[in-house]
Amino acid sequence: MSVSDLDPVPAVALLARPGAARERLREALAHADVQIVLEDDPITLEPQALQDARPQFVVIALEAAIEDALERLEPALSAPGLTLVFDEAELAARRDGWEAQRWGRHLAAKLHGHQQVLPPGAEDEPALQLEPGRPSTPPVPKEAALQPHLEQARSWADDVPADGLYSPPAHLHEPIALEQALAALQPVLAETATPADAAAAPPPVPAAPPTAFTDHTAWSLVDEASDAPADPRVAATVAAPEPAFDTEHLSLVDLDAAAPAGSRAGALLVLAGIGGPDALRRLLAALPSGLAVPVLVHMRLDGGRYGNLVKQMARVSPLPVQLAEAGQRATAGEVHVLADDIGVHAAADGLYFQTEAQGISIAALSAEHSALVLLSGADLAHVGPALDLAAAGAWVAGQVGEGCYDPAAATAVVAAGMVAGEPQELAQVIAARWGLDDDGDAA
Repeated sequence: MSVSDLDPVPAVALLARPGAARERLREALAHADVQIVLEDDPITLEPQALQDARPQFVVIALEAAIEDALERLEPALSAPGLTLVFDEAELAARRDGWEAQRWGRHLAAKLHGHQQVLPPGAEDEPALQLEPGRPSTPPVPKEAALQPHLEQARSWADDVPADGLYSPPAHLHEPIALEQALAALQPVLAETATPADAAAAPPPVPAAPPTAFTDHTAWSLVDEASDAPADPRVAATVAAPEPAFDTEHLSLVDLDAAAPAGSRAGALLVLAGIGGPDALRRLLAALPSGLAVPVLVHMRLDGGRYGNLVKQMARVSPLPVQLAEAGQRATAGEVHVLADDIGVHAAADGLYFQTEAQGISIAALSAEHSALVLLSGADLAHVGPALDLAAAGAWVAGQVGEGCYDPAAATAVVAAGMVAGEPQELAQVIAARWGLDDDGDAA
């Protein structure tokens, strides 16, 4: 029921037992801008007292203890023109803070007969009603109204400070059309000489005939005798004996021996650990079928089952995969899996595997011709030697991405400025630097 026009402030009766629920409802009504004409316990309230208060709304805190009292007050609560608002007493007692404010706004909207339940400052914007037809033309500003502003701007124009810090270069000009720019690029032809200038100019000196055999325009297929004397310089060139080419002492050059000692000691060392088998599989699968350096793989495994790791990687790697043994030489273009007790030492003709209790030593590699990749699970103890090798000229990279389950070591080298990428991306960079083409030459 909407509020009467004769009494804009609603008259409200509050029926609730003494307690927290009654206090919360009284606070909500106090903020709802209403007139509380009666506040009483429904158990002790008489129907005639409720009728004499003449309320427009009755707010009742429902609970099991007042059910009989509501039946007794039913004749007064059923009066025409009376609106009943019920609330659970238990909920009203617990309601506090934002929830209490929200419920109070809904109660005030019901008592005042409107739909505004948003907090102050969040009122609904009026809805835009679309109408058919062409929209109205906006009013055109009158020149008489703008004229005072124009005159004021003109009077202030001389007082505006100019930009004296910048002056355009003298060679800059206004923009020109495309046709003019193209015409400016054409070479300037010399003016045609007049007959008087041609007569005054000395006759051109004929150029000397070329003496080199590279001028093929003077060659002839007809063997004709010439009466002209031969050029003495040409005759001397022809008469000079050609040097003899000795083919008896030719030999094939050992390309491997001719390579620098540092390049023969270079290698691609891959370090991995937890989560490393998958990252290693992705790296080896993306490598080319030929590399100018050997690939050394060191990944700690529980139980030392490196033979199984060799079999797994051989299924996806385009390069041959084998288990490194002490005394064996590291072969370029092959993958060597290192056990925990296998290290390397550099010799004049390359890298050789040897038994080492501490395992692989990064410092044993040639920095200028080596690369180092730290995959998921690489040991943090390798970060320092890896960065030292990078400072000496080595290419060092670390794995990043979702597949890096233990990124501590890889992230450390990436944070130091080394190359970062997924295993496939790192393999592409390795192929570009150390890959071999179809002829076996380095890329």
